[in-house]
Amino acid sequence: MEAGGLEWLLVPMHQLVSWGAAGAMVFGGVVPYIPQYRDIRRTQNAEGFSTYVCLVLLVANILRILFWFGRRFESPLLWQSIIMIITMLLMLKLCTEVRVSNELNIKRRSFAAADSKDEEIKAPPKRSYLGTELLLCSLGLLLGMFYCQ
Repeated sequence: MEAGGLEWLLVPMHQLVSWGAAGAMVFGGVVPYIPQYRDIRRTQNAEGFSTYVCLVLLVANILRILFWFGRRFESPLLWQSIIMIITMLLMLKLCTEVRVSNELNIKRRSFAAADSKDEEIKAPPKRSYLGTELLLCSLGLLLGMFYCQ
């Protein structure tokens, strides 16, 4: 058989492998967080999960997206950043809900045990991460617009 005769098979296979690799790049970073999300939801315990990792990944992916506006790169890497930001926000939402719920339960138990009316149950601010990320995005966009002109 000639090499030209196999071209009808090689071109679609090359395209299929290319799409598979792009899909693996986009969703490969999210896969490790699926079992963690399910475990935290099932056990209602988020003590083994660090929210600082989420912060670092959010900052890194936002910076990557801001860099994309200045110098375009492959679209699967852009989609990977978008998917990772969504994933990290979902993980932070779940961890915040679980931790606030656990803290409120502990404070209720101690409040009932102490039988004191001086204690007050305060939940931590829920929007601190989102506000920080929005501020970072705004500053990055302003700097990008300033330097791109």
